[in-house]
Amino acid sequence: MNSSPASTPSPVRIAMWSGPRNISTAMMRSWGSRADTFVCDEPFYAHYLKKTGKDHPGRDEIIAQHETDYAKVVALLTGPVPGERAIFYQKHMAHHILPGDNIGWIDSVRNAFLIRDPHEMLTSLAKVIPAPSLEDTGLPQQVRLLGLLAGSGGDKAGDGNEGREPGRATPPILDARDVLEKPWPCLRALCERLEVPPNTSMLSWDSGPRETDGAWAKHWYHAVERSSEFAQYKPKHEPIPEELEPLYEECRPLYEQLFEKRLRV
Repeated sequence: MNSSPASTPSPVRIAMWSGPRNISTAMMRSWGSRADTFVCDEPFYAHYLKKTGKDHPGRDEIIAQHETDYAKVVALLTGPVPGERAIFYQKHMAHHILPGDNIGWIDSVRNAFLIRDPHEMLTSLAKVIPAPSLEDTGLPQQVRLLGLLAGSGGDKAGDGNEGREPGRATPPILDARDVLEKPWPCLRALCERLEVPPNTSMLSWDSGPRETDGAWAKHWYHAVERSSEFAQYKPKHEPIPEELEPLYEECRPLYEQLFEKRLRV
């Protein structure tokens, strides 16, 4: 009798939805330190810049070096994992998904969220993106995505969410401060929720750049390139610039909505 060949386990694809200045690159370093994981850095950034016309640092270089076709990016994210790794960790900025982009593909990945207190996020973001808008923070997009994934929203024709089952469990949400204060408990809880084995290799990494970093790294990654672990949390006492106070007031209720659903460890 011929025995059938053993089936190869399907890779685990993890989409981490963040906003800017949310320790998202350190989190990518953490996952990239696992031998079983391939990481992908903001794959929709070039698409976002080309479609919106936003003048971000390194815009022309980013568009020239990275894929701008949304459908082709989705195909890469849902296709074979580079290096045939067991886990494909995808670092996403939630605001890189634009109105009209079909997000039906998110059902084929395991989704998670990374958030940060808007006081700390805005004072950092404004140093790179002058006069940021609410959309630039990614918070409204995170709230919308969470609603879609939890089955409480969506079903708008053409968004790829028709027929979504209601009442699904809320994806795991990590707060940046919690991660910095309790890295291993947070990482372990995240892995358990994503149904992947926790691995202490996620607690440290080699300093320096990575081949998987995007062309924007030279504008945004100075601190993380010097790092080899999650930094110890230090409260920021820098006041919010007066011109950003109205934006902060818009951000706060969105952040609080996500924060109350975060993983508690």
